[in-house]
Amino acid sequence: MDTMLKSNPQTQQRSNHNGQETSLWSSGFGMKMEAITPFLGKYRPFMGRCCQTCTPKSWESLFHRSIMDLGFCNVILVKEENTRFRGWLVRRLCYFLWSLEQHIPISSDVSQKIMENTGVQNLLSGRVPGAAGEGQAPDLVKKEVQRLLGHIQTTPRPFLLRLFSWALLWFLNRLFLNVQLHKGQMKMVHKAVQEQGSPLVFLSTHKSLLDGFLLPFVLFSQGLGVVRVALDSRTCSPALRALLRKLGALFLPPEANLSLDSSEGILARAVVRATVEQLLTSGQPLLIFLEEPPGYPGPRLSALGQAWLGLVVQAVQAGIISDATLVPVAIAYDLVPDAPCNMNHDFAPLGLWTGALAVFRRLCNCWGCNRRVCVRVHLAQPFSLQEYTINARSCWGSRQTLEHLLQPIVLGECSVVPDTEKEQEWTPSTGLLLALKEEDQLLVRRLSRHVLSASVSSSAVMSTAIMATLLLLKHQKVGHCMVGPREGPGVALCSGLFCLQGVVLSQLLGEFSWLTEETLLRGFDVGFSGQLRCLAQHTLSLLRAHVVLLRVHQGDLVVVPRPGPGLTHLARLSMGLLPTFLSEAVGACAVRGLLAGRVPPEGPWELQGIELLSQNELYRQILLLLHLLPQDLLLPQPCQSSYCYCQEVLDRLIQCGLLVAEETPGSRPACDTGRQHLSAKLLWKPSGDFTDSESDDFEEPGGRCFRLSQQSRCPDFFLFLCRLLSPILKAFAQAATFLHLGQLPDSEVGYSEKLFQFLQACAQEEGIFECADPNLAISAIWTFKDLGVLQQMPSPTGPQLHLSPTFATRDNQDKLEQFIRQFICT
Repeated sequence: MDTMLKSNPQTQQRSNHNGQETSLWSSGFGMKMEAITPFLGKYRPFMGRCCQTCTPKSWESLFHRSIMDLGFCNVILVKEENTRFRGWLVRRLCYFLWSLEQHIPISSDVSQKIMENTGVQNLLSGRVPGAAGEGQAPDLVKKEVQRLLGHIQTTPRPFLLRLFSWALLWFLNRLFLNVQLHKGQMKMVHKAVQEQGSPLVFLSTHKSLLDGFLLPFVLFSQGLGVVRVALDSRTCSPALRALLRKLGALFLPPEANLSLDSSEGILARAVVRATVEQLLTSGQPLLIFLEEPPGYPGPRLSALGQAWLGLVVQAVQAGIISDATLVPVAIAYDLVPDAPCNMNHDFAPLGLWTGALAVFRRLCNCWGCNRRVCVRVHLAQPFSLQEYTINARSCWGSRQTLEHLLQPIVLGECSVVPDTEKEQEWTPSTGLLLALKEEDQLLVRRLSRHVLSASVSSSAVMSTAIMATLLLLKHQKVGHCMVGPREGPGVALCSGLFCLQGVVLSQLLGEFSWLTEETLLRGFDVGFSGQLRCLAQHTLSLLRAHVVLLRVHQGDLVVVPRPGPGLTHLARLSMGLLPTFLSEAVGACAVRGLLAGRVPPEGPWELQGIELLSQNELYRQILLLLHLLPQDLLLPQPCQSSYCYCQEVLDRLIQCGLLVAEETPGSRPACDTGRQHLSAKLLWKPSGDFTDSESDDFEEPGGRCFRLSQQSRCPDFFLFLCRLLSPILKAFAQAATFLHLGQLPDSEVGYSEKLFQFLQACAQEEGIFECADPNLAISAIWTFKDLGVLQQMPSPTGPQLHLSPTFATRDNQDKLEQFIRQFICT
């Protein structure tokens, strides 16, 4: 058999490999392949409608159904027609001419307007108690204010902006195959600006360090002017920060995170607040990243993004501006350009020369290579910040910590799940956020989680996510390797102690088409289209470092994932598909937990289908799993209660055909709604407009039961759903096993490193590399802290993690591990 894709192809062998790839693909197919369309029916559905509960007026007025008639545009495709000139020379200089024609409104008196701000004037006059201006000369305070302004921003240079736009356009065309943007979504944003008349604030996901350059360029090319980007100073060196400030970037001064009673902190926060107020009043768009930079070990929600969003909220509530239009933004890559293969690395800032060298290396790698990445930028429906602040407060309810909700159930002391929501906040609060009122802090946290949930759910699913999911779920550990690779239907790639089963490509293509259709049926968008054969060739060529293509004597191709880091990378890519099937995955794992004490996991599907599953039992298991899983993974909308989410999960399981209603003897059929009696107890919890529980009277069908469907496709689909959550659940279970080794007390950083090494050792032993991820180790430690398993105590060397007295015994540690493992489908 012939191995096609090498993990580290040499430059001198590229042409030979391309020839092998062409002959290999052409020999594997003699049939006509079907085409993949990115939508079902005649029209593409719109993804990313704003919340109808929190922003009903925006949901109705800021959406135009005609926008879906418009198609996509390739933002980086600039031709002669995009300029005012024509001719042979224009076709070769169209990038430069296009950048010269872009309108760049520049205000030269920005610093003077900030100095005239009321808050800054109070500091200069010494009227703010405890501030740096109290008791000091006004000239010294003015110099300090100007120094802080120089750290935050400078006036953008038009010539430098045009030159950088030309260079970036040239670079993006060599790095990406296309950057797709829906013209209807852009038209919707322009209409929102015309109707609302308020400044635009784009709140985006963060997948790559390149996002800070790509998204402003996309918005700039669509006529929105120079977009000011709030960047993290930790990701850039001082030289790079000086350059980016001249291009419109904003950086938070380190003094802004000092304590609330610090005079330097008060002065820095006042200057930052005045800068944002001037930016919003001038109508300039602002881009804020709500996720932490890629590769940063920590919570998903960005503390810096929440700080900048808090300044916008504060400006609206103080009446500086009447309103702000928030636009959730999502960006999706086939492969993230700067994603490191090893995520266990030190987070270092990007220098100016280091960035230039990285660009040069990327251009050298892309030279003569047709394996370029596709990008999709999605703009969700805009909504009014003022409307959200008014309506969102009515959805807030009581919350409890995970220790109060789940610990008694884990230890077997209680069986009833408390009727309240989980309070879990992993993102640390910055000085800017702590300066707000406590109610406003809660508003900013829930708004950022709400917008990030909308952005993630509207993000397009790329072909690499679907292919990685299929490869990850189809590979299996064959056994200990005593001989070399075998040929035939069981083609395997051997590595050390275990073998990985390959997937026949013709079967993989059929499953690729099926999974694409399932994604579209759930209302999610996909970022690809075309002939199935071409899509598979493009996708597998992008994954060439993590898979091996083998040609067997039957003439077909076999795709085998590479063991070790290759499987970890595929697991990370497959997370892009998780939001599509998240509800069904939670429901499937909950059903697995419900059947764990009744039917052996290795029992046949028919035996599991005999068991009756009551609705109340399903609700309880779903709630337990929802409390266990981190909110950074689930991203639930703050306005949605857990009981509503449970009902949604149950509905999804019924709709996908995994659960079928079972009529109990003597009960009225579930479909008979003509003579149902009304009772005073609601099945779901009151929310939104359902507040008058005395007037509503619904029958509580506590006796409703379900069975697992016996259709032929259900066992494989059930296993597929369970394995979507298996990496994080297995990491949690192995973290519970790690408690037996007695590695505490230790610092949080040291303990996370030891846990990650333990996950790697387990991966080498069991061949399950999906769990060997440092982010999963950190999530397990933080979940155990919330659950009361680990406690953080002060010490002379810094905070130390200790095992809580409750879980000091081996018996309680085993109960924790057993509680987690009940949701894992082996």
